[in-house]
This record gives sequence, structure tokens and C-alpha cells, in this order.
Amino acid sequence: MRQIDTMNRLIGTIVSWLTVILVIVMVGDVVMRYLFSITSAASFELEWHLFAGIFLLGAAYTLQQDKHVRVDVFYHRFSKRTQGWVNFLGTLFLLLPFCVVAFYESLSFVEASFRVRETSPDPQGLPARYIIKSVIPLGFLLLGLQGISELLKSIKRIGGGDA
Repeated sequence: MRQIDTMNRLIGTIVSWLTVILVIVMVGDVVMRYLFSITSAASFELEWHLFAGIFLLGAAYTLQQDKHVRVDVFYHRFSKRTQGWVNFLGTLFLLLPFCVVAFYESLSFVEASFRVRETSPDPQGLPARYIIKSVIPLGFLLLGLQGISELLKSIKRIGGGDA
């Protein structure tokens, strides 16, 4: 648990700096467009690539920090043990199977992109689109690993330990 948590905390911290880069790129794009009437397909694509990286690589950190979206109608009223059961069952039957399927299904998608050395369809777009596509299985792998850590914490919580 500690090793997975430490790894995802480090990755989450690094990825959080991508938001600063994204803001700088977006501000630069707006300035260029409205002050100089210059637009760039590459800057639009870079914005989407940065956002995708932030979302996919930051998901595991978000789960670890318990900052993910939760429909918390009853959960906060449950005992710590019942919360442990909810987290355990949700992770085991929803999160982990989803991560396995998404990881497995994305591999052929990424492999095909690498095989043809996919680039942007726009002549002024970014090269090496296969690099950002490779973040898809990596993101689900990290999320699945964090799910395993959360599963172990839930077992500890169910047993009365503090996770």
C-alpha cells in the first residue's frame, strides 16, 4: 500500500504542474488569437494533450486523496466499518474490473498508433500522437494499482484498523 501510495503521490504532484503549463499555453493561445489574429492547430492539440495527461495520470492520485466524485447521500453517516465495506465492494466490483477492461482494450489502440507512427491529421498539428495515446493504458494501470491499495485499506478498515 505504501509503495503504491508513494508512487501515485509523486506522479500526482508532478502531473499537477502540467496544469500550470496548460494555463500558460491557453493564455498564450488567447493572446495570439485576439491580439494578433494568429491561431495554431498545434497549440489547440497541445491543450487537449495536456488535459488528457492531467486527467489520466491524475486519476490515481485523486482516488488516493479521496477527492474523486462520490454520490455521498448516505456514506458520511455510515460507520467506519460500513464505509470500508462500501469502498471494498465498489473497488472490487466496479473500479478494478473497469480498469482491467480499459487497460486491456486500450493496448491494441495504442499499438496501432505506434505501428503507423500516428501524427495529427492537421498539417500544422503535433507529431507523435502515439505518445499521448500511450498515456491511456498507463493511466488505467496507475488507477488500478491505486484501487488495489484502496482495497487493502478497506480490508484493514473492515477489520477495525485505521487505514
